[in-house]
Amino acid sequence: MELEIQIKTLPNQPGVYQYYDKNGTILYIGKAKNLKKRVASYFNKNHEYGKTRVLVKKIATIKHIVVNTETDALLLENNLIKKYQPKYNVMLKDDKTYPWICIKKERFPRVFLTRNVIKDGSEYFGPYTSVRTAKALLDLIKELYQLRSCNYDLSRKNIAELKYKVCLDFHIGNCKGPCEGLQTQESYNTNIVAIRNIIKGNFKESIKSFHQLMIDFADKMEFEEAQKIKEKIDLLANYQSKSTVVNPSITNVDVFSIVSDESYSYVNFFKISNGSIIQSHTIEIKKKLNETDKELLELAIVEIRQRFNSQSKEIYVPFIVDLGEDLKVTVPVLGDKKRIVDLSIRNAKYFRQEQFKQIKIVDPDRHVKRLMSQMKKDLRLSAEPRHIECFDNSNIQGTNPVAACVVFRNGKPSKKEYRNFNIKTVEGPDDFASMEEVVFRRYKRLLEEGQSLPQLIVIDGGKGQLSSSLKSLDILGLRNKIAIIGIAKRLEEIYYPEDPVPLYLDKKSETLKIIQQLRNEAHRFGITHHRNKRSKKALDNELAQISGIGKQTVVSLLKHFKFVKRVRLASIEELEKIVGKARAIKIINYYKNLKTK
Repeated sequence: MELEIQIKTLPNQPGVYQYYDKNGTILYIGKAKNLKKRVASYFNKNHEYGKTRVLVKKIATIKHIVVNTETDALLLENNLIKKYQPKYNVMLKDDKTYPWICIKKERFPRVFLTRNVIKDGSEYFGPYTSVRTAKALLDLIKELYQLRSCNYDLSRKNIAELKYKVCLDFHIGNCKGPCEGLQTQESYNTNIVAIRNIIKGNFKESIKSFHQLMIDFADKMEFEEAQKIKEKIDLLANYQSKSTVVNPSITNVDVFSIVSDESYSYVNFFKISNGSIIQSHTIEIKKKLNETDKELLELAIVEIRQRFNSQSKEIYVPFIVDLGEDLKVTVPVLGDKKRIVDLSIRNAKYFRQEQFKQIKIVDPDRHVKRLMSQMKKDLRLSAEPRHIECFDNSNIQGTNPVAACVVFRNGKPSKKEYRNFNIKTVEGPDDFASMEEVVFRRYKRLLEEGQSLPQLIVIDGGKGQLSSSLKSLDILGLRNKIAIIGIAKRLEEIYYPEDPVPLYLDKKSETLKIIQQLRNEAHRFGITHHRNKRSKKALDNELAQISGIGKQTVVSLLKHFKFVKRVRLASIEELEKIVGKARAIKIINYYKNLKTK
């Protein structure tokens, strides 16, 4: 009753709501355009997602903070989540201190890399998620411009009093000696302006000024100096070519994208300036309450823009997000803008794949859980397919028909559970009837022995083989107790019982790869058994051709010699020890006669 009153008295205003349990522990923080509608939605519908149901049951108290705009709600939500870290809120995993490039506020400013941002009026560019990238940019700047590296106080008074002497940097050409008044402040600050543009991704002005300087040196016949300037132009052009990915007219824009699976989402961020990506970063978000991509992307955009101190007034995203009126949101559909969003998505996918590889090694349980959850979703199953069995028939020109059953547990082959079947009740090459027989025999035996049944059966074949398998499940009373699908080879179509329209999985999806691996493994296992059976039959036939040699003698010979070829090459003494003198003579004479024919 108390909760109902709290909900009814909530305002129809934007703001942030906080859920607390009976002990006063904060459970969840959320933002809303309309506090009353958003909070009420938690209590007036049945939630499919288990954690949401548990959260709602635990809520004892609701508190709220009203703000002026939705943008204010976004920022406040983000700050409160970071402060209180509630159990049911997603947390953006990233507590690293990233490096910045600092242009120090001082006479003759130094330019250096730092992880400490001090609010002293200095300019900070970044943060850079890659130290290597930041160092490469700083090395480029030092190659182009001669800057001081000392931390002397270069006041007018100190320089006039000749308090400092030039150091080694001056003598090797890395500094022009402002400490002794050998470089003017105006000249030095011209370089700082150019450096600021380069850090922002604007190479145009620097290349233009260097080009003019190169021409001036050439006109004066100072070709050695002109060559040095040309090398600097090449350095700039080379660095620019590596970072330019879109139309240079696209500037001061943030790009965001998201890719998700059942448990995690991955958000990629690009900062674009003058057509160049000057920052790139991807974060991982663990889902807590089955949040939508839209909700997670909105949360991530606010957090990342705060963290990277972004002042961009426009963002590119793959779908519409609600971030208030102060920020222009663009969803590109064509051209360079669309290509840069696609590139961001590709980077998020690459990051996701790298995470999968690491998780597979470091945390195999999480990898299996994620994979099973994804397969359940992709194949529209009611349970995770922890135990899968796949069937395949093998016969060549109707001879020696066999079938194979392979077993996967937690997405991996369980080879000790593989089974081969010799077809007993079917005459000739009838794949449908053969499949019906082996599926019936397999699950009749599992039921009789009280063994666990799979969550998923995969049939190598299309609608016909699937229908035949269903007949066996019907007889055994297993219809609707085990999920069953068929996979057709030509277009990798997934067929479901009584559904004429096949499912087409993404060619790169892990689910399809597991299904293909099952199918290929069943085919390999079945073909191997089929070949062995044909070979054994052929070998048995050869020894059975010998007059006076019975089945038991053939068994004794193969048991000892293993192969017919060894029987053929054996001496009469060796054969005599196994089958006696009379039979040994018959075998020797048989092979002699074969040679003379």
